[in-house]
Amino acid sequence: MAQKIKNIKLYKNDLPLNVTFKGSIAIDTETMGLNINNDRLCLVQISDKEGNSHIVQFIKNCYDAPNLRKILEDKNILKIFHYARFDIAVIKKNLGIMCESIYCTKIASKLARTFTDRHGLKDLCKDLLKIDINKQNQTSDWGHDSLTESQLEYAANDVIYLHEIKNKLDKIIKREGKEYLAQACFKFLPTRAEFDLLGWQEKDIFQHK
Repeated sequence: MAQKIKNIKLYKNDLPLNVTFKGSIAIDTETMGLNINNDRLCLVQISDKEGNSHIVQFIKNCYDAPNLRKILEDKNILKIFHYARFDIAVIKKNLGIMCESIYCTKIASKLARTFTDRHGLKDLCKDLLKIDINKQNQTSDWGHDSLTESQLEYAANDVIYLHEIKNKLDKIIKREGKEYLAQACFKFLPTRAEFDLLGWQEKDIFQHK
């Protein structure tokens, strides 16, 4: 049975000290747009394995967040993203730190599900978990001072299913003998994010030309 949202908690600018995690977390970001160098970070949302969602809302230019940064840099906590390349670049740009220990469900899906070209979060939820998530608020104003209940539910939905999706994809990756490829891709993600931050989003240094 797929995980349901048990609890959504909203914080301003940082996680409180009493919020801690062990093992793994699912994580996503919401920004003003998709340009990592120009569009600011508005939210970081984190989900644990128990179905609880913790959402940090940032006031513009207030990115100190020492408690959140400590968690993101902790190598003992696996961070499960969907399209980690974007999120870790945005976090590096705004919080000044590079996430450690990364798993990306989009990369995992592309390695595991070679029979399809549909690797979005909505597709993975539908295909693997039989859940149809609502993406209506994908393009809403995440920089607004007051977030709606619908926005908070959307943000929570972006992380609440990632643990289960990871488990499903890992079984296929293991079955197909692609574990080493997945791990190599995940380890390369911080370097790929650094290239993006340098403005090399469309450049591939591995191409012949």
